[in-house]
Amino acid sequence: MNTQQKLIDSARHLIQTRGYNGFSYADVADEVQMRKASIHHHFPAKSDLAKAVVEQSRAVIVEQTRLLDDGAFDPDAQLRMYTGYWEKCIADASAPFCVAGMLASELPTLPADLAQEVRAHFHDLSGWLERVMTRGAQLGRFQLQGSARQEAEAFMAMVYGAMLAARAYGDAKVFSDIVAGALKRLVAPVAR
Repeated sequence: MNTQQKLIDSARHLIQTRGYNGFSYADVADEVQMRKASIHHHFPAKSDLAKAVVEQSRAVIVEQTRLLDDGAFDPDAQLRMYTGYWEKCIADASAPFCVAGMLASELPTLPADLAQEVRAHFHDLSGWLERVMTRGAQLGRFQLQGSARQEAEAFMAMVYGAMLAARAYGDAKVFSDIVAGALKRLVAPVAR
């Protein structure tokens, strides 16, 4: 792993656990065992490092959703894979909270370019969820209460709220239970 990736990984971990305003280059330097001046060589400002973290996360999400879109379309399975990813990450603490979610909670204090990248993450995710909701409703798999866009935004808010609740209670099962209830309400009853 190259130095730049080590710095991005360290910043990701620190953002997920402390937030943007809760870490400094000194924290990153301690984690990766390098001088702060060396970090500035790769990322002149802390916001540049955080932006690289979000850009990398967005690229992964865009690729994962593209792969899901390219496969056999099962909207319920797609939502379960998405929420299952977070369920695993929260349970094993590999990613206890979404980077963009943490940064969104600090949006008023973020530099403009970083805030723009965080907003773009949510637009990407919402767009994919809207496509899943639309197709799920067209296939008769989902029973939407509002427009596909409204349902996508509500589902996204539920996932992030469930992350927050799991963190507040210190219990990964809280996330699983909230998600299971939301999926149950969304899936259309099977006609008999």
